[in-house]
Amino acid sequence: MEWYKAVLQKYTVFSGRARRKEYWMFVLVNFFIIIALEIVMFILGSMDDNLMLIGSGLLSLYGLYIFLPTLAVAVRRLHDVGKSGWWYFIALVPFIGGIWLLILFASDSQPGENQYGPNPKGM
Repeated sequence: MEWYKAVLQKYTVFSGRARRKEYWMFVLVNFFIIIALEIVMFILGSMDDNLMLIGSGLLSLYGLYIFLPTLAVAVRRLHDVGKSGWWYFIALVPFIGGIWLLILFASDSQPGENQYGPNPKGM
């Protein structure tokens, strides 16, 4: 949970580098929060349609709240492997783009310092 909080504290910090662990722990906690919100939405929806709207509104608000930190940690993760944040748009290439981005996110850090800052593993 501390990795999740660390990303939220850097809400819109697009500079610097993010370790694999920071990125993937954030993604994992985010996944569980979204699943929990969807379960709440469907439980409320089974009671009343108006309550389902409240649940879907909560899910939408969370999505808006988490959009910038997700983008920022993804850009910092790309910086960690020595790529520009603009590489994030490779995901728009059908089929191969998303797979290539996943490979970049799963790659090990570039050793030592790069143009985006010191290696966070060494800190």
